[in-house]
Amino acid sequence: MNIKNYAFETGIYRPPSEGGSASLLLRFTRNCPWNHCTFCTMYKTKKFQLRPLREIKGDIDAMAMLARDLKSTSIALGHGGKITRDSAITLMEKVPELNNHDGFPMLAHWLMVQGKTAFIQDGNSMIMKTPDLLEALNHLRTTFPSINRVTTYARARTLVQKSSRNLVSIRKAGLDRLHLGLETGDDKLLKAIKKGVTSEGQIQGGRKAMEAGFQVSEYWMPGLGGREMTRAHAENTARVLNAVNPHYIRSRPFRAIAGTPLHARIKAGEVHILSPGEQLAELKQMITALEVTSRVCFDHAGNNWRNPRGRILFTHDYEGYKFPEEKTRVLDLIEEGLESTTPPVSFIHL
Repeated sequence: MNIKNYAFETGIYRPPSEGGSASLLLRFTRNCPWNHCTFCTMYKTKKFQLRPLREIKGDIDAMAMLARDLKSTSIALGHGGKITRDSAITLMEKVPELNNHDGFPMLAHWLMVQGKTAFIQDGNSMIMKTPDLLEALNHLRTTFPSINRVTTYARARTLVQKSSRNLVSIRKAGLDRLHLGLETGDDKLLKAIKKGVTSEGQIQGGRKAMEAGFQVSEYWMPGLGGREMTRAHAENTARVLNAVNPHYIRSRPFRAIAGTPLHARIKAGEVHILSPGEQLAELKQMITALEVTSRVCFDHAGNNWRNPRGRILFTHDYEGYKFPEEKTRVLDLIEEGLESTTPPVSFIHL
């Protein structure tokens, strides 16, 4: 067994719903092709690269070889081919270099949970040439037929630039779900954070993805506009989400990260960040204006508001709350959270 036969790349970033052992992580591109957002540090020190198709297919083949050897090891141990911790440890003893393989734990854990989902990294692999993306997806699906869902990050601007025909082809090739960073639906705030797209572009990109048959997850950031833009941020985010009506709406409360341009603006007093209670008030305004059939999710540790009993306000379940059926329930939970915040947030007019 040669460690070179097991060589494949694994990136760092993925949505929580694709994390841990839940999804196979495959790196089709490196880093982010936009990389100007003023709140983000994810890829700032790295240049975007399109990986050659032969490299991507080579990674998939290396993963498949490692999976086969883990299965063979399991059979030799009398486990009937079921991937277990013992089979992983035994293979590591035979190939000690696997101890330093960044992707081996991820792949082994994925196989242990029956290998059902995959996530394509990095920040916007939809920017690949459509024929290359189609071939890579087909190779992935053929090599790992147990996969029943493939997802990736995407930018609305890229989706607008792709033809509807190409988007449908990509969907039929086996890419099921797109995670889109909406952040906000307010044009002034989109420009301030250098998102590189207008609210109309966000609507067009989201709608094209929906029409092509993708499951669409839209992410927004409570608190992103600070006190100065809280009303416009909430109202216009709801406006865009209503126009797209995605399958999922996921909350990612804004957190200022040192070293980002937005953090510098906050330090300079140009933007005043919201308190947890003020964020809840903004959330109330956005949720009240939502008229969607989406699942509204708080599946991230940053959604850590608490009720008067000190318990986490919202479930962190990846499926969240079904709207409109559970809209009243979410608003009631927000009211519970507002009861426990000090000082009162009545100065924010809703």
